[in-house]
Amino acid sequence: MKPLTLYPAIDLKDGQCVRLRRGAMDDATIYSSDPGGQARTWQDAGCSWLHVVDLNGAFSGRPVNGAAVAAILGAVTIPVQLGGGIRDMAGIEAWLTAGVSRVILGSAAVKQPALVRDACRTFPGRVAVGIDARDGKVATEGWAETSSLSATELALSFEDAGVAAIIYTDISRDGMLSGLNLEQTVALAASLATPVIASGGVGGPQDLIELRRAAAGTRIEGVIVGRALYDGRIDPGQAMALLSA
Repeated sequence: MKPLTLYPAIDLKDGQCVRLRRGAMDDATIYSSDPGGQARTWQDAGCSWLHVVDLNGAFSGRPVNGAAVAAILGAVTIPVQLGGGIRDMAGIEAWLTAGVSRVILGSAAVKQPALVRDACRTFPGRVAVGIDARDGKVATEGWAETSSLSATELALSFEDAGVAAIIYTDISRDGMLSGLNLEQTVALAASLATPVIASGGVGGPQDLIELRRAAAGTRIEGVIVGRALYDGRIDPGQAMALLSA
């Protein structure tokens, strides 16, 4: 089994690096006012990817933290995947041209599925779908709205589209350090041919050990870690070692 990829999370709110609890914008912990410096920290630690989210953009439906994203892109050479507020082809093209390696479409995947397909055709291998679920149902607009679609239904609808990865987040666990929802993540990965990136709830080394074990034989290819890295509950080197053990 090949190593799982560690994706340190850089969530941007008002130009700062923050972590939310269960997606609540009024429950944010600020970790850095220097997004570029934070990105360099993760790169210098040996990380091979960064996961960046424009939180304000996710709620407003348009990019808001453009300057912070540009600072991150200017600070590192490792690939960056970006989500939050990307809702049209012009936005997708602009970010990919600016140096983002992969864009993440979340709300657009639910409300504009044709956009996902068009983007995958136009930019093969550079479009991921972010599926954020509350009680198994897909949430959109910065998690403010919940649809009637199940996470699995949405993921399966893009199996033939050429999506680079499905990023699956259990909202109830995000930022809570309570462990990944392995059962749902593994079940989703088992139903797909598309690679899956796990997200939401990693609290320490044991969660990564359990993910590594559960991911054997599935399409799970990586995991996003936020608060546990920022709080020092696990360091990047240890995380990467556990994900490749």
